[in-house]
Amino acid sequence: MPRNIEIKARIASVDALLPRAQALAGGEPVLIEQDDTFFSVPHGRLKLRTFADGSAELIHYHRADATAAKASDYARVPVADAAALREALTRACGGLGRVRKRRLLLMAGATRIHLDRVEGLGDFMELEVVLHAGQSDAEGMTQADALMRALGLANAQRLAGSYLDLMRPAGAVASQAL
Repeated sequence: MPRNIEIKARIASVDALLPRAQALAGGEPVLIEQDDTFFSVPHGRLKLRTFADGSAELIHYHRADATAAKASDYARVPVADAAALREALTRACGGLGRVRKRRLLLMAGATRIHLDRVEGLGDFMELEVVLHAGQSDAEGMTQADALMRALGLANAQRLAGSYLDLMRPAGAVASQAL
């Protein structure tokens, strides 16, 4: 199963961080518009991600809700009919909410740097250090922390959960810990 190490942090501005991220990545960002619908499941998190071009994928993942760099394992499945699957999963599992974002993707080696503008929440940065077979979580965490320093975000406010968790009203039951 694919694995990565993730860090998510609140940032003042995507536009302000973009030049530094581009310098680390050595290239231009790719714009990705995403609409994620989350569903209630007993283990991990399940979301249906649709893209502006009409393509979609179902993603299930496990990840601890911690502010430090954390391991995530995931499964992604291409989806032919996102609207029908969203309806079926909502009926079967119950929907938890929806997150819409504009993401700038840059690659720094095997690490995805995401600069996210999340509807209703603001600007964020997410790192995903893709782990290769045999690579330890500790190695990925070291890489993630080094990139945070290189981006000037060593002291940035890190987030423990998902964007959906931030959207839920205070006192609401949070989605399952991963």
